[in-house]
Amino acid sequence: MITVSEATANAGALERLSHEGVSIWLDDLSRRRIESGDLAELVATRNVVGVTTNPSIFQAAIGSGAGYEEQLADLAVRGVSVDEAVRMMTTADVRAAADVLRPVFDATGGRDGRVSIEVDPRLAHDTRATVAEARQLAWLVDRPNVMIKIPATKAGLPAITEVIGAGISVNVTLIFSLERYREVMDAHLAGLERARAAGLDLSGVHSVASFFVSRVDAETDKRLTLLGTDEALALKGRAALANARLAYEAYEQVFEGEHWQVLEGAGANRQRPLWASTGVKDPAYKDTLYVDELVAPGTVNTMPEATLNAVADHGDVRGDTVTGGYEQARADLAAVERLGIAYDEVVRQLEDEGVAKFEVAWQDLLDAVTKSLNSEGVDAE
Repeated sequence: MITVSEATANAGALERLSHEGVSIWLDDLSRRRIESGDLAELVATRNVVGVTTNPSIFQAAIGSGAGYEEQLADLAVRGVSVDEAVRMMTTADVRAAADVLRPVFDATGGRDGRVSIEVDPRLAHDTRATVAEARQLAWLVDRPNVMIKIPATKAGLPAITEVIGAGISVNVTLIFSLERYREVMDAHLAGLERARAAGLDLSGVHSVASFFVSRVDAETDKRLTLLGTDEALALKGRAALANARLAYEAYEQVFEGEHWQVLEGAGANRQRPLWASTGVKDPAYKDTLYVDELVAPGTVNTMPEATLNAVADHGDVRGDTVTGGYEQARADLAAVERLGIAYDEVVRQLEDEGVAKFEVAWQDLLDAVTKSLNSEGVDAE
C-alpha cells in the first residue's frame, strides 16, 4: 500500500491527467482495501474518482477468503446458496466503496464517484436475464452512484437500452470493435429515449462505454510476430492505440449529431468512453503507454494499481494525444489488414475470449466460496 507522503510527492502526472479532462478510476476492489482506508487514501491523494470491478477482480479478492471470514461464517449458518453468498459479498463491497466515493459523486453532479459491478457473466448471451440481474444488482447495492456493468454482446445491446430506459446507470463492458461501439452508443441513445418517454429525469442517468485496449495489441502483436517480416514487426504496438483513437472519433461524431442535441436539451448526459485493460501486456512497452497516449477530454481511464502508481511516478501527460491522430490510426489499421490480419476476426475473437475469461473467473469464485461455506459444516448446494 502507498503512503500519503509518497502519493503527494508523485501526484503531478495524475493531476495533469485530471486537468486534461480524464477521470481516473481504479480497476480494483477488495474489502481490505476499503476497510484499511486505502481506497479513501487513493481518492484523497491520487485523483481517483471512481472504481471498476469485474469477475476476475472479485475472484482474486474473495477467493482467498481474507477479510470475508465473518460474513462467510454468517452466510454458512444461514444455509444460503453459493450464488446468493457471492452476491451478498460483492454487493456489500460495492456498497461500501460507493459510500467512500459519495463525496466525489456529489461534488461532480453524478459524473464521477461511481462504482461498477458486473452482471453474472454467464448471462452474457441472455437479454432478459441480464436485465433482471441488472435491476436486482441496482436494488441490492442501493446507492445512487452504482453503475451496472453489461457486456457489449449482441444480447447485451437491447439489455443496455432497457436498463438505461429504466433510469439505471450503466457501464458497458468488453467493447473491442468500432462497429460494436457504435451499436453501444445507439443502444444508449435508445435507452435515453425510453427514459424520457417514461418521464424520468435524464440528468440522473449516466453511462460509460468500456473500450478495451491492451488485449487488442496482445492478439494483433502475436499475429504480427508469427509473420515475422520487418514490415509486420514495425507495426507491433500500434493497433490498440489506433483502435481506441478511432473509437473516440466515433464518439465525437455521435455526440455532435442532431439526435444527441435533442436529448442533451432534455438534460441527458453523454456516454463517456472509458479506456479499459490499460495495463500493458508486453513488458517491452512503457508501462504507462495506454494512459500517456490516450489523453482526451471527457474520457475515463480505469487503471490497475500498478499502472496508477507508474503514471504517478513517471507518466508523460502532455495534453491531448488522441484527436490529432485519426488519419494515422486509420493508416495503421489498414497496414495491419494488408498483411492478412483481419480486424473483424481479431475483435470477434477478443469478445468471445473476454466473456469466456470472466465466466471462468466467476466459476472459480463460486468454487472457492462453496469450499468456504462447506468448511463451516453447511451444505452450499
